[in-house]
Amino acid sequence: MISNQILQNTLDGITQISGVGLCVMDPEGKVAASTADLSSRSRLAAEFALSAADSQEISGHQYFKIYDDQTLEYVLIVGGSGEDKYVVGRMVAFQIQNLLVAYKERFDKDNYIKNLLLDNLLLIDIYSRSKKLHIQTEVPRVVFVIECAKGKDNNLLDMTKGYVGGGKDFVTAVDERNVIIVKELASMDATKEIDKTIKNLQTFYHKEGVKGLRIAYGTVVAEIKEVSRSYKEARMAADVGKIFFEEKEVMAYSQLGIGRLIYQLPIPLCKMYIEEIFGTKSPDDFDEETLTTIQKFFENNLNVSETSRQLFIHRNTLVYRLDKLQKSTGLDLRAFEDAITFKIALMVVKYMNCIEAGEYR
Repeated sequence: MISNQILQNTLDGITQISGVGLCVMDPEGKVAASTADLSSRSRLAAEFALSAADSQEISGHQYFKIYDDQTLEYVLIVGGSGEDKYVVGRMVAFQIQNLLVAYKERFDKDNYIKNLLLDNLLLIDIYSRSKKLHIQTEVPRVVFVIECAKGKDNNLLDMTKGYVGGGKDFVTAVDERNVIIVKELASMDATKEIDKTIKNLQTFYHKEGVKGLRIAYGTVVAEIKEVSRSYKEARMAADVGKIFFEEKEVMAYSQLGIGRLIYQLPIPLCKMYIEEIFGTKSPDDFDEETLTTIQKFFENNLNVSETSRQLFIHRNTLVYRLDKLQKSTGLDLRAFEDAITFKIALMVVKYMNCIEAGEYR
């Protein structure tokens, strides 16, 4: 059903043009929108709704029935005098009827896209409903998942719908965590188009004051049946990005690297891996100084001189810390293989902490 505000805007526009007073009521006689005070006719409207007539003049006013798929949705009352009120009434009834069809189709499309994203449709239903809703099936698309600091705040969904608009793209939400955009692309090789879309979205949200914005997206898919895969990839990119790439506002599924593998590991296997490397200890037990040293060492690609310079410490002090860490863990971060092992272990611990805290999945 269309909103009363939409009805009111429609009646206001037609009354300004025609000068005829209008009132739309539900079948029980409750006013939905009006440009004339005809609330006293609610009983007559309810009686007319029960009659067999589709239009009728009662006490100098013209009454019309407006249906939605053979179900009576509204009663339209046209006030005033003159022969034009019947013609105006027919035009208004026709306009509202078209609005009902358009908004119902929009609702049906939104419902279809949600079920498509969640893999709730059989393959035959995907194509049959696409045809019915006039949605192209064999065009490139990509799915964006958008989050802000407060989750899906009061206006994020409506804000995004207003910005993206209708057309070939779809904006929806399947939970309270995020907003989803299913975007149609010009071609499968659409890197520039995706980058432009992200920049435009960032500019728009920042102007609207959206805080803690994060955008994640999946890979480009060629057919509508694969849209759910792009959505799952985008969701994973959003979660993995928050765990391992906190500083990034934009995260692509193709950029997740080893984080994508770790994210799919069961917790028992992760615990076993950490115990094999550290025994009864854990990287969580390291002090802040040690963790900062390790982080800087990795950031500088295991370069001792550059790391000591950025930490404002003597080179020998850094070597001492690395030697101390080697004695504690058995891993020498100056050796490439040990450094890789340690780096993965840190990521696994971070992943476990997030999962056990119930933040993801």
